[in-house]
Amino acid sequence: MAAARNDGWMVKIGLEIHCQLTGLKSKLFCQCSSDYRGMEPNANTCPVCAGLPGTLPLLNEKAVELAGMISLAFGCKIPDRIMFYRKNYFYPDLPKDFQITQYNAYGVSSIGAEGKLEYIPGAGSGADTGGKTARIRRVQLEEDPGRLVYETGSMESSPFALIDYNRAGMPLVEIVTEPDFIDPRDVRIFLNKITSIVEHLGACDTSLEGSVRCDANVSVRGGNRVEIKNVSSFKEVEKALTYEIARQKAKSDREIQVRSETRHWDDARKVTKESRTKEEEQDYRYFPEPDIPSIALGQEFLSAIQSLTPELPDDRKARFVSSYGLSPHVAQVLIDNKQLADFFESCAKINRSPKEIANLIVTDLMGLVGDDKKDSGAIFAGLKIRPAHIAELAGLVDRGVINRNTAKQILGQIVKTGEMPSEVANKTGASMIQDADSLSKAVQEVFRSEQAAVQDAKKNPNASNFLLGKVMQLTKGRASPKAALELINKKLKEEQARPD
Repeated sequence: MAAARNDGWMVKIGLEIHCQLTGLKSKLFCQCSSDYRGMEPNANTCPVCAGLPGTLPLLNEKAVELAGMISLAFGCKIPDRIMFYRKNYFYPDLPKDFQITQYNAYGVSSIGAEGKLEYIPGAGSGADTGGKTARIRRVQLEEDPGRLVYETGSMESSPFALIDYNRAGMPLVEIVTEPDFIDPRDVRIFLNKITSIVEHLGACDTSLEGSVRCDANVSVRGGNRVEIKNVSSFKEVEKALTYEIARQKAKSDREIQVRSETRHWDDARKVTKESRTKEEEQDYRYFPEPDIPSIALGQEFLSAIQSLTPELPDDRKARFVSSYGLSPHVAQVLIDNKQLADFFESCAKINRSPKEIANLIVTDLMGLVGDDKKDSGAIFAGLKIRPAHIAELAGLVDRGVINRNTAKQILGQIVKTGEMPSEVANKTGASMIQDADSLSKAVQEVFRSEQAAVQDAKKNPNASNFLLGKVMQLTKGRASPKAALELINKKLKEEQARPD
């Protein structure tokens, strides 16, 4: 698939996405806990993950199952037999001086290959721009290295680096795409779809720090490929690619060759910085891992993981549209984050008002969530809200007890206090004015105070909207707009029928 031209430039972007299998209880080749976060440095290690001489790796069977489900979700072919290889390179965070991974040198030996995944550019914006497809070159199982910690927080300015091996050996799936992207915005949308899939599979909790990481490879006009590493979020991936494309274009304009290299993203300065020359495949000296024999999978394995695979995001979106009557746009916003989709369904089980519930979640609740929480996926962190709150709030709107504007105000309070919506409505007097006498008095008061507007409304029916606005203002938004307008029009007719 040839990359399309972008403003007259040939841009090619390929991705290497690393997803930790946080859904597992132990590491990939030993019994150390996969829940290493928050532990004292180097406390979550054993002789195997520390790479001590004489130790032998024991493959986590559940990791193979999860990696298989991910491969199927991406439309990959799963081979009858898989193998592991040693990827040799020296780096302080790699205790063995090699990484156990997979490699497709002599036929397919990784858990998945030759897949494809469709995504919708502009997903979440409401735009119907048609789908695009990115090819998946391979999905491979491997171990995560340790973590380098710099005293000053910066690799350039820190006088030394500290090494924490708690993460070393963590099960990881690497998803490698073909260079099928030309637009950094498409990359961000595609990455959001990847995270939604692994969340729905129960493979990865993407809200955990460092659980999903992305390296991007980019070239312009057939030039050398540059790899961008150390990008903290998908939003920053988009910014890093935009900057790097502009940098390479500027070099090409001046007929300066772009070097094949690895660059890091400087989040503070919003620039890519040279890190090292780009290694080639032969530099890693891959060879089969002698301590792990090849593993036969076969049809029985394939049938087993197919039966274990839960509902995927695209199927869930279709169900939200058909079963709940949601628009494709609203359904897409919900399924983009599994937490949000699960929350919606929990609300809908309590109160069958799916459209009102979805509106409260997508429009009002998400408006109260900061961009940092949206980017991290931890949408509900720090919010004192449960499905029962949204379900009751939707019921109050449906029954006409409160209007939508009041519901939004109540929601802003309950996410902080955890009170039930009915309690807040009663305490603040926010309920809609139900009795006709009170509403009639408000209309009469407006007619007395707005005589000029009343005379205009007698000649021009559209002017009655001004009177409605005054009634809403007088009642602090508690009047039913429909009932108030009916009373206003009735009173206007009565006054027109009176003799001068």
